[in-house]
Formats: sequence, structure tokens, C-alpha cells
Amino acid sequence: MDHPLGLAPRKIIAVHLNYRSRAAERGRVPAAPSYFLKPPTSLSWSERPVVRPAGCELLAFEGEIALVIGSRARQVPPERALEHVAGYTAANDFGVYDFKHADLGSNLRAKGQDGYTPVGPAILTGADPGSLRLRTYLNGRLVQEAGMGELLFGFDLLIADLSRYMTLEPGDLILTGTPAGSTVVEPGDLVEVELEGAGRLRNQVVGDSRDAPAAWGVQPRVTLESWAAALGSAGSAAPYHSLSAETMHTLRSVSTATLSSQLRRRGIDHHFIEGVRPTRPDLRMAGFARTLRYLPLREDIFTEMGGGMNAQKRTIEEILPGEVLVIEARGDHGAGTLGDILAQRALRRGAAGVVTDGGLRDSPSFAGLDLPAYYAVPHAAVLGRRHVPAVSQVPVACGGVLVMPGDVLVGDAEGVVVVPYAMAADVAADAARQEDEERFILQRVAEGASIDGLYPMNPAWRQAYRAWRKSGEDA
Repeated sequence: MDHPLGLAPRKIIAVHLNYRSRAAERGRVPAAPSYFLKPPTSLSWSERPVVRPAGCELLAFEGEIALVIGSRARQVPPERALEHVAGYTAANDFGVYDFKHADLGSNLRAKGQDGYTPVGPAILTGADPGSLRLRTYLNGRLVQEAGMGELLFGFDLLIADLSRYMTLEPGDLILTGTPAGSTVVEPGDLVEVELEGAGRLRNQVVGDSRDAPAAWGVQPRVTLESWAAALGSAGSAAPYHSLSAETMHTLRSVSTATLSSQLRRRGIDHHFIEGVRPTRPDLRMAGFARTLRYLPLREDIFTEMGGGMNAQKRTIEEILPGEVLVIEARGDHGAGTLGDILAQRALRRGAAGVVTDGGLRDSPSFAGLDLPAYYAVPHAAVLGRRHVPAVSQVPVACGGVLVMPGDVLVGDAEGVVVVPYAMAADVAADAARQEDEERFILQRVAEGASIDGLYPMNPAWRQAYRAWRKSGEDA
């Protein structure tokens, strides 16, 4: 089928890493751009579905800006490179990471499938490339945003570099990289990529009509490494999306007191983060830990470790939707560990909450953020008064509790409980049952019943409880 924008590229070239935030997610900064090819048959357009293959779990989006080559370019210098650009358009570099294990760096199976390069809905011409801004939305929520100041390699350099050894022809597309924030999507999800001035590219994910992949050839396979790559972070290997939406909803609805009981039954006594208070007691929190460790201030190394895009700021730019930023401040209350600007950025990236056992800066402003935040004390001083941001996605100690990357943190007005990832589904289910029983008990106590034999329930009361439940189900 003809592309509605008249595009018929002979080559689709994509850049591996080209945004500073994405490089921080991947844990490496390239010295020069590197590329891979996508087949022209992967080209698609706005409002076309993107199919997740049968047997696959790890379909991820990457919002990008695509350069449309307008005239033949061969060995052009950077200062003349943009003369060969016909325009700019939004693109989405979809990839299914279940096949990365077999691609050996080519991305052919992962990113070359039909429909995996939608572009459009319009081509922006005559624009200043330095003023372009890219945004990606997942189900209406902003998950990626970047300006051109974040590029590692400018558009002019990409064209000059590629044209040294190959001819770029009219209609060829260059996908210029994605910022931090891409993640796994499911059938039913809607991904929109917006290039200011060129509209929004809209594509919905659908499931494959086949029940299982074909028996021949490479089969999809999920590894911890492919989970980490699909979720966007080299330091985050827990398969977060394998916890169901029902489990996460249950964790948000049950009390931390109930979760504490369930964890103690499983032998986990050290799970309640001590000494922290909520900025918004009305908000519930449930999400996966993204950890950040602060070390004690040493003035001679602060400039090296604490200046510029330090570990604190990099971690904010690496946060994935549904993650809780957990800051180890060693219980030191002598400075703030986070302020409202970075908290707002974390919220825009989809953070589920913030927990710090140190001070919170700009704490009055947090009352206006729809972001659950837990902290030890308010403090006006910046973190450099007492802390050096050191490293992220490592085990940390927060409020006397060990927190591992990927642990599930649940917060309510009482405080924060750390639930080991492997236990989360079972703990949630048992907590829901416990709270159901306790509602029954509370009603009987309110009616005047003695707690003797009721709390905990003896066989007679348990039989009454089953009848109560059945009556509720039949109502």
C-alpha cells in the first residue's frame, strides 16, 4: 500500500544512541554514532495497528524524529548536510525484544517486522532543527520529552557521517534516536509521538491473531537482559510487567498494617521504613524501587561526582513509569535530598512515588504535586551541604530497611512497606483475604460481639464468616 505521505524510502537508517538521557539509561555514552538498518517493508503510518507477535511479551516503543532526505547526498560536509533534508516527521521505532537474543546486533527480527516504523502524520518543512521538540504519550500520559539540546550527535553530523561511505537518496529516512522513557506496551495500549508542528503519530498495539508462533525458525525468548533492555534501563532487570494490574491494584488498596502482618508471617520482619512521613496522606503509593545512594560529603570530590548531570539527575531521567525513587541518605537530616523541580520531572516521567530517609527541600510545594512522597524532615539546604550523589540501581538502606532495585514499595498515611518482588503477588492476595475477614470481625465487634473466639476466628465464627461472604456474593 502506498504511504499517505508519498514516502517510499530505499533505506531506513536508525541511530542506536543519540540522547543523553537514553545513554544514561543504557549506562554508556558512545564516542561516535552507530546505526542499524530497518527494511522498507517496516514502514507504516498513523492510525495503523502495531502487532505484538504470538508468544512475545516485550514489545517496546521508541518515539523519534525522522529526517526525510530530499536530495542525493554523498560525502557532504556537516555545514552543508542540512541542505539535503526535505523535512522532519515523527516516527516510532518499535521493537520486540523477545528476539534480541538471536539478532546479534542487527535488530532485524526485533525491529524489522512489518509495520514497526510508523511515521507521520505530516512532514514539517522549513523548520529550524535546533528548535524541534519531541514528545511521546502512552495512553495519554507523557512518557518521553526532549529538545535538540539533549542530542549527542546533531542531524548535520549524522548526514555527513553516513554520506562518507554511502549515498543517501531522496526519500531515505534517518531515525535520529530516542530519549529516555521508552518501555514495554501491551495490546490495547495507544502510543502517540508528537513532533511540534507536524502533529501526533498515533498507533495502537494489537495482539497477533495466532495463538502461538510458527514452529520453525528462531523462537521468542525472555531473559533478564532482554527485560532490562525493553524497560529502558541497563540497571533494571526485574520483569516488572509480570505483576498483574490486579495485583498492583490490590497493593494500593490494602493497608500497610495488613501487608506488615503478611510479611511477618513469611519471616520478613524488617520491612517498614521508619522515620518517614507522607507529604500527601490522601495519596496511596505502589510501585517498583529505583534506588539512589548518597554518600557523605567530601568537598574535594563533590565537583567531580556531584556537579553537572550527576547520579541524582541521571536517576531522575532514568525513572520508568510505575517506579518509586528510593533515596538512601543514611538517615542524615542535615540537608534536602530532593526538591520540587526534580520531583515534578519524576512525576512527568511516570514515577509512582518518592521515599527518602533524609530531608525534603521545597516541602510545601509537594502538597500541590500528585506524587506520593515520604521523607524524614523538611530542610531548605541543597544536598551538597551533606551528601554526594553516588550511584543508582544498587541495594540501599532507607529508614533501616534494605531495599533492592525492583522491590515493591507500598505507602499509605501510616508509612511505607517494602515487599520483596518475588513475594508480591502472594502477599497481595493474602492481604486482600485478611482485610475481608477483618471487615467481618469489625462489623461483629461494632454489633457488640466479644473478641473471644472472634479475633482470631474459631471454627464457629469462621463458619459464620463463610455464610456472610456467601450472602454478599448472592446479593
